[in-house]
Amino acid sequence: MKFGLWTANGALNSKPVFEAFAIGVQKLGHKVIVNKEADIEVIWSVLWNGRMRKNEEIWNRCKKQGKPIIVLEIGCFYRGRTWKMGVNGVNRDAYFANETCDNSRLKKLNLNNKEWKLNDGKILIAGQHLKSGQWKNYDQAISFVDNTINEIRKFTDNAIIYRPHPRSKIHFDISKYQNVDIQQPIKNPNTYDDYNLHFENISAVVNYSSNPGVIAAIEGIPTFVSQSSLAYEVSNPISKINYPDTPDKMQWLNNLSYTEWFLDEISTGHPILRLTSYWK
Repeated sequence: MKFGLWTANGALNSKPVFEAFAIGVQKLGHKVIVNKEADIEVIWSVLWNGRMRKNEEIWNRCKKQGKPIIVLEIGCFYRGRTWKMGVNGVNRDAYFANETCDNSRLKKLNLNNKEWKLNDGKILIAGQHLKSGQWKNYDQAISFVDNTINEIRKFTDNAIIYRPHPRSKIHFDISKYQNVDIQQPIKNPNTYDDYNLHFENISAVVNYSSNPGVIAAIEGIPTFVSQSSLAYEVSNPISKINYPDTPDKMQWLNNLSYTEWFLDEISTGHPILRLTSYWK
């Protein structure tokens, strides 16, 4: 089987990930070709922006042909150290071969199943990039913040903070809302693109399907996300924002730990072999 790695359309930090992936593919006895169509296409991210913009053409071609596609992406556990790998995406709409996994990777990843924290803090709306393929459509991305604030206000008057994606800010008239503020993301010093996702004095995190919703759930912050989010299984509907359920997170966290990998793991071929079960 030939794997086509579209390295030309990868982000600046994608090179070592593609290299590890290529090593893993070859250890499994498959062939690697670069920047050409193949049996299995491999792209970097579903963010159709900057260097990755051309990946949208490859994505759409594969969808039209009914051909699954592997997506590599920066992880959320340890940004720049762990990397997501999924078939047909990087959120819950994707395939990770992670159904009912055991807890063997939790220790390796040092992921702790933190208890739910129920308090009377502020509500954080965490934005994501407008040009991300994780949205179903662009109109949905544009209206997400307005619609979310209006929905929250049906159930609570608590203070709301909107924290936009650091590279994709949605402009809307905040003056038409009461008790709503905008909080700019803070970049962690000496990092490529890592931002502080702090949840101090936050009682709830609302997010569509990107990393903040997942990290909030790991940290025990009640999470309100779409069905496309990897945090969906342990989230609540906004109607329960005042009194959220606190589901058990153990199996969810086990499964989540099999969605991203260290470079040395990728180069063994094991995570790739798991994904290729999609074709069986």
